[in-house]
Amino acid sequence: MIKNSIVFALTNFTTLTCLLSTLCAAYPLDGYEDTGIRRVEGYRLMSEGKVKGPKEPIGARLNTSQVQLRLNQQQGLTLPDNDEDLAAAIIALLGEKKDDYGIAVLDLSDPEQPSYAEYNADYKQNVGSVGKLVVALGFFQALADAYPNDIDKREQILKNTIVTADAFSQRDIHPIKVYDVEAQVMHRQPMKIGNTGNLWEYLDWMLSVSSNAAASMMMRESLLLRHFGKDYPLSNEKIHEFFKQTPRSQLTELYKRTFWQPVTDNGLDIEQLRQGSFFTSGGNSALWGGGNSYGTAKALMHYSLKLEQGLLVDSWSSLQIKRLLYVTEHRIRYASSPALYRSAVYFKSGSLYSCKKEEGFHCGKYMGNIKNYMNSVAIVESPAGTTDLFYIVTLISNVLKKNSAVDHQTLATRIHRLIEKRHAPPSPKPTAKPSSKTSPTTEPGLKTSSNTSATATLANTQPNHAAEHQPGPAVLNTQLDPEEDKSPNKTNNMSYNF
Repeated sequence: MIKNSIVFALTNFTTLTCLLSTLCAAYPLDGYEDTGIRRVEGYRLMSEGKVKGPKEPIGARLNTSQVQLRLNQQQGLTLPDNDEDLAAAIIALLGEKKDDYGIAVLDLSDPEQPSYAEYNADYKQNVGSVGKLVVALGFFQALADAYPNDIDKREQILKNTIVTADAFSQRDIHPIKVYDVEAQVMHRQPMKIGNTGNLWEYLDWMLSVSSNAAASMMMRESLLLRHFGKDYPLSNEKIHEFFKQTPRSQLTELYKRTFWQPVTDNGLDIEQLRQGSFFTSGGNSALWGGGNSYGTAKALMHYSLKLEQGLLVDSWSSLQIKRLLYVTEHRIRYASSPALYRSAVYFKSGSLYSCKKEEGFHCGKYMGNIKNYMNSVAIVESPAGTTDLFYIVTLISNVLKKNSAVDHQTLATRIHRLIEKRHAPPSPKPTAKPSSKTSPTTEPGLKTSSNTSATATLANTQPNHAAEHQPGPAVLNTQLDPEEDKSPNKTNNMSYNF
């Protein structure tokens, strides 16, 4: 019999019309049998045309066995020295606002000669929902510490433990997605007290649609797992009793052991990467996490590299986190770049922006004039299922009054084209066609005053700020997404954290 709280019939979910048109979900679509994540079963059936729904991008169609760690045989690899040529190219892409970015790029396409470039990589800011990577680390560390030599038991805990949402989950506007397997209907709604799912589903909700409610519930479960070890899971009554009777100072210390200590234990710098609070007011009212939340591009790069090496907790845990980050539905922000359509993308993003009244300025989504944080972590394998191109990008920015979602998408395109160019096979030398009428510096039929082909490669990698404001895929892909606030725009010193 499964321990934990009240079993709530998920068939009671009300089917809602989802206003969020750009959903970004994770985990391979064949994972339902192993994990019990009902959402992926729904999207598998949609992708196969068996039920009505959207098809998946080509890069999102890998099965579970194809999502593997790529560097687990190179665990001694560390970040190379800064490649001056690559760094210069990356800085050029950032344009005149380059100092408002922190970026790190690790090109692993040639495993014998990896290249690394960074700029302002130690710049620190609140990384919003990217901090959920720290939550995943804390949970899998607690699970491994409870069952260090028993993978089967870990899998049982993940699949069979049913979690019932309580006050920790409140409030959050991001809808979670639950597929009713029998009725073949996908239900969408913000998490409510009493909603249930297994641990796999809560992890998926946390890292896919970036549900703050699911993240705070996973933080609750991580605390319980860290404290009770093999006595986890607990009944709903015992959970309530534990948080009510334990002194708040002890809960804060438990929080630090659960989410701060694993950062240090896994070789990361707690001064550069920390999640210091819950993602909901309900969680924060229950206990204090102990401090601010922040991250840097370099710390997130170290996290991503260790993930691929199987060095976050252990190889099994690293692989589960990577699979949870695999984007298997419509993509957002950095991951929505059309250039990545055929690529497998392992991705997490987060934003935090705030506005004040300013003459001539309208506070739009991700366009804050006080702060405008946007943060992206992306591991790219291109084409999907290969490592012809294999690279990691960690990017944080605070460019005021600019749509940072579009900005990161545009940078994703330019960085991908840059990586492609670095690994393009040499072009064959054209056969000379002698002609007495041909200028020594001009090919026949080529008008030097309008030579678009000669500059095509450069245009794909250099900033084109005018193009960013023209209609096209970059704008169409940045409609409402699952990490945005649907409340009316305000210019009254309002802050939004997603």
